[in-house]
Formats: sequence, structure tokens, C-alpha cells
Amino acid sequence: MKRLLIVAMSMMIACTGFGQIKKPKSLTLVASKTDAKPGDIIELVLTIVPLDHYHVYSEKWTCPEEATDRRAQMTFTGKGFELIGKPFGVGYKMEKDDLAAFDKIDCEIGIFPGNGVFKQKIKITGPVSDVKCVFDGQMCSDESCLPIRETILLKQGIKINASAETGSEVNGTEHGEEKDTAGTNLPTSTNPAAPVTHSYKAKFNNEVGKCEPLKYTGNLGLKDKTTDTGNLWMVFWIALSSGLVALLTPCVFPMIPMTVSFFIKNKDRKKGLRDGLIFAFSIILIYVVIGTIVAAVFGASAANWVSTHWAPNVFFFFIFLVFAASFFGAFEIVLPSSWVNAMDRRADKGGIAGPVFMALTIALVSFSCTGPIVGTVLVEATKGGILTPIVAMFGFSLAFALPFGLLVIFPSYLQSLPKSGGWLNSVKVILGFVEVAFALKFLSTADQTYHWHILDREVYLALWIAIFTLMGIYLLGKLKFSHDSETGHLSVPRLFLAIGTLSFVAYLIPGLWGAPLKALAGYLPPMSTQDFDIRRIAMEANGKAGETCSEPLYEDDFHLPHGLTGYFDYEQALACAAEQKKPLFIDFTGWGCVNCRKMEEKVWSDKAVLKILKNDYVVLSLYVDDKKVQLPESEYFTGRSSGKKITMLSDKNAEIQACYFNSNSQPQYILMSPDQIMLQNPGSAETFEYDSKKFAEFLRNGLTEFRAIPVKN
Repeated sequence: MKRLLIVAMSMMIACTGFGQIKKPKSLTLVASKTDAKPGDIIELVLTIVPLDHYHVYSEKWTCPEEATDRRAQMTFTGKGFELIGKPFGVGYKMEKDDLAAFDKIDCEIGIFPGNGVFKQKIKITGPVSDVKCVFDGQMCSDESCLPIRETILLKQGIKINASAETGSEVNGTEHGEEKDTAGTNLPTSTNPAAPVTHSYKAKFNNEVGKCEPLKYTGNLGLKDKTTDTGNLWMVFWIALSSGLVALLTPCVFPMIPMTVSFFIKNKDRKKGLRDGLIFAFSIILIYVVIGTIVAAVFGASAANWVSTHWAPNVFFFFIFLVFAASFFGAFEIVLPSSWVNAMDRRADKGGIAGPVFMALTIALVSFSCTGPIVGTVLVEATKGGILTPIVAMFGFSLAFALPFGLLVIFPSYLQSLPKSGGWLNSVKVILGFVEVAFALKFLSTADQTYHWHILDREVYLALWIAIFTLMGIYLLGKLKFSHDSETGHLSVPRLFLAIGTLSFVAYLIPGLWGAPLKALAGYLPPMSTQDFDIRRIAMEANGKAGETCSEPLYEDDFHLPHGLTGYFDYEQALACAAEQKKPLFIDFTGWGCVNCRKMEEKVWSDKAVLKILKNDYVVLSLYVDDKKVQLPESEYFTGRSSGKKITMLSDKNAEIQACYFNSNSQPQYILMSPDQIMLQNPGSAETFEYDSKKFAEFLRNGLTEFRAIPVKN
């Protein structure tokens, strides 16, 4: 057990390397000939050297458009040439797409066994310049996938030489038609229109060249913390608690004494102890394997999509309602009996394999109760990247296996276990109410990112008040379900649970009129979605906190907390900071970001922090997960970091964060001068540990650094 805890801690410490954006070892673009003349047909060759143990995907696939986004896509642009056909990979192998197979789609995708090599034929028409390739693809290992979004410039120019021989062929093929490595004809195409770029002078714009991340060079900054180890510990403890709750369900609790008795009745005490511990460790292994599979399918590359897209969130909303209905007794979620019987027969064979298959049998038999709890833990874990599902399942299984292992070692405590009874079904029903409450969180995330306005804050609170009021009434014995046993009296534990539940309802009620409810910060919709907010009405009557230079763009779609005024467009905020001669406070945030809401409610609300933000900074909030707000067509551009055509405001904000600050996690707080000089190391929720004093120190240090910058003549 001690070794397992050490392994878990090591996994969490290993996660500290996920704060930076990983890229291939190298990407190079060269021409097959450096001397050419008008009319020559040559090739542009792009070579991608992936990280160790990673592979690159080709442009070739046989999957439907929606099945995968891992295939390579690239656009070659420049002056003095025309494109001949489409770009094509060289040396890849067609293999079955495992992720597509997961969606029951039978198709293949090209995979390079070594370096990724792509070619594009061009016909020289004049002096060649500004040659580059915008590449969008992925490199994957057995554990994770990483995006590749790069713009690669031609390494060596092409010299136009009048004496050079005209070449109408390259590698023995006519320039009007090209065959890829799979032998499929590639159609001829003309040079596509160059990507539209916006008029701003932003460094993240692909047309400006390489974007170098800004860095803080002073000495007053708080110590930079960019790890997510704290989040993993939180996931672990939540999963551990969920596992302990699962033990109290009617599918599991009665099996504890039965299973332990099976091991301790063995006359050979050493063999019984061995088999019992193998059984406990097998339970842990089974769930960790489940977590590993989930991590492989929903790795870091899918975390943002799972967190913000309407499809998974609405799906999880309905799944949680199904879980709740099961807990309420409408039906049972069971696995095929043939699976259980097969495992049971193997468990009867004994030996070392016997306890392993007994653990599998227990996991299958208890699925009707543990399935919804495991599902709840895994759904949340899929939002955290690669290690999170593994850590979550380790925490859950550790709690699940703990009583079996301990009671085998200390069998005398078996007699002290409480007797089974109707209270076990009450645990299921209580979990049903909790599942309904959790379900609303997923619908709320989709509602915010797409601006549906179905679950604004007061509606969300009203539903929670109704749910937990009914739960309190149930605990008092005034509400019964079909599977409940008759109770002649109210037990003391139920009374205390009822008092706690109804007190929670009383705490929620003032939120309908704008009470901040800081204990739930991050789990409720933003205060800005509430129609009737007494605090906001009072603030607006006294004037908003802070002044703006011009009417903020997109203010109908986004709002700042606590009555602050500010901006939601990067260039507009920079211009105002220059006009007011103030530093810029940049808040990278998102609708689905729980830690962002916690920081706003627990830290931004502090009087000292609000005063500094109001008087000394130009505040800028950049949402990276919004799915509604489009940029004006005149501001479309090709992102330097992503290589994609940017048409959404949220994608532009994500591009700024990736390009300037080499990050894609939220919240992230940046202090910067109007000349884009970093005034502090970037901050996050973990940096400040939700401590308003640390955050205020961060803001004051930024002001000190700003005032020390020499004034330009």
C-alpha cells in the first residue's frame, strides 16, 4: 500500500512538465532545386522530426470528415510560383484509426514510421519570395496526442537562373497529376487565395513573422508556479471520497463481510492473507486500467473540447439524469449476466488467478451501484488531461479496496461492521439527488459558452433549492421511493444530514437576490447572468468601478465581475492603456473555468484588490472558450501559433495566450505595459492559492515595475 501511495505521488509530481507547449524536434522546409527558371517544376519538401516515441500523421485518410482531426493539413504560399496539385506525404503507412473505431467507424489514416515528409509541386513563374507552409496536424504517442500548428519558412531561397534547364517533370511524373504513396491520383489545383489578415499590428499575426513569448525580466515578481499538482491532489481526494461513498451502497456493503469471510476461513492463514491482499490489489489494478484507457481516448488534446463543446456537456447532462433515475429506483444499470458468470467460474478455479477473477466478479456485480459513481468521477477527470483519469481511478479504487484488505489483515474488526438494512438504499437515493444537481453543471457550461440563456444564475439556484429541499424532506422520512423500507423512527445520523441539507438550502436562497455565495464560487453560473442583482444595481447607481476610453467592444456578450469596467478586445485595451498611461491587467478566462470563478468571487472581491484594479489598471478579460462571438470579417487572420484561419474572438484570444505567453490554461493573469513589456511573471489560481493578499502584492509589484520603466521622449 505504501508503494502504491508513492507511485501516485510520483505520477502527480511528473505532471509538473505539462505547463509548457510541446513541439516537434524540428520542422524544415526546403526546395528540391535552389536554381530554377520560369517554367521549371520543382518540389517544396517539408520534414517534421517528432519527439521521441511520437509519430506524425499524413494527409491521407479514409474516415468521414467528423471522425478525426489528426490528419495533416497544410497550405503553401509565396510569390513567384503556382501550386501544382495538392501536398502529399511520402513514406507513410495506412493503419486503422483506433479513435474512429471507438466511434464504430471503420477507416484508416496514414502514419509515418519515422519523420513526417510532405511534398508540394510548384511551377516557377518569376522571382520567388515569401515561401512558407502553414501546417496543422498532430503527433501522437501511445499515451497522448499533441497538436502541431506551425508556420515554416523556406530554409534556403530559390535563385532564378536564366541558364538553368527547364524541368517539366519531377521524379518522373507529369506535373499535371501526382500520385501519393498509396497510389491515389491527386487532383490538380490552383493556388488558393492567401489567408486574410487583420489590420492590427499584433505579434501573434502569422504575417508578421515568428512570435516570441513575452518574458518578465525584473526582480519583484512572485515565484512562478505553473504546475497542476495541486489539482491532481484534489482529484485524488475527491475520487477517494467517492470510493468510500460507493462502499455504502447496497450492491457493495453486504459483500464486504461475505468476501472477507471467504479469505479468512481458509485454514492456511498465510494463504488466506495472500489471496485477500491479491484480491484488494486486483481491484485497484482493474480501475487504474479503466482510467488508463480513458486517458488514452480522452487525453490532453481532447480536454478542452470535452470541457466546452455543447455535445459532450449535453450528453453528460442526460447521462447524469439516467444515473439519478437508477439511484431513485426506476431501473438498475447492470452488465450482461454472462460476463458475471464467466468471471465467477474462473474465480472458483483457485490459485493466484482466483482472487483476481473474484475482484473482476465483484466489480461487475456491483456495477449497478458503482457505475454511476465511477462515471461521475471519470466525466470530471476527462477534463484534466492525461494523468487525471488515472489518478482519479487510483483514488477511487484505493478507497474501494481498503476495507477488504484491512479486514483480511485484521479480521477481528469484521464483527464491528454495521448490519445491512434499508439505510443502504437511502444512500442510493441521496446520491440520486446529488447526481441531478451535478447534471445541471454540464448543461450550464454549454449554456454559457453558446449564450443560450437557459440556465442563468437565478434559474440554476432555483433548481438547486428545489433539489436539496426535496432531499432534506426525504431525509426526514416525509418522502418515500418504491425501494425504501418502512422506518418507525428518525435516526440521529439522518436528522443531522437533514439539518445540514436544509441549512444549505437556506444558504442558497439569498443568492436569488445577488448574494455572492462564495463557498460555491466556480460551481454556479457567473453573477453577470443574473437578472436581479441588488449589489450590481447599487454599484451602477453609484457609477461603475473604473473608466474606459471608449465603449468596450463585445460588452453585450461579456461582463466583468463586481461592477468593474474594462475591455474584451486586446487591441482596444492596449490603446486605452496607452491613452491613460496605465498598465494592463489581462485575465485569460473561460465560461467553463471553475477556478476562474473561484478567483473572481474569493480574490477579486477583496476591497484592496478591487481598489487597485479600479484605479490603477486597465482591465481586459479574454474568453478562450466562447462559441458564439465572431470577429468582423475584416479582422480574420491566420494565427502564428495555430496556423489556422481565425474567425472567432475566442480563438483569437487563445492565439494571443499561446503566442505571447506560451500557455493554454486558465485562469492566467498577466500584467503588461502598453508597450507590451511584462511587469510580473504570469499568475494562476495556484500561484495565489486563492489568497487576496498575494494577489494584491502581485498587482502592487506590477505597478512598481511599470513606474520604473523609462518615459519615452
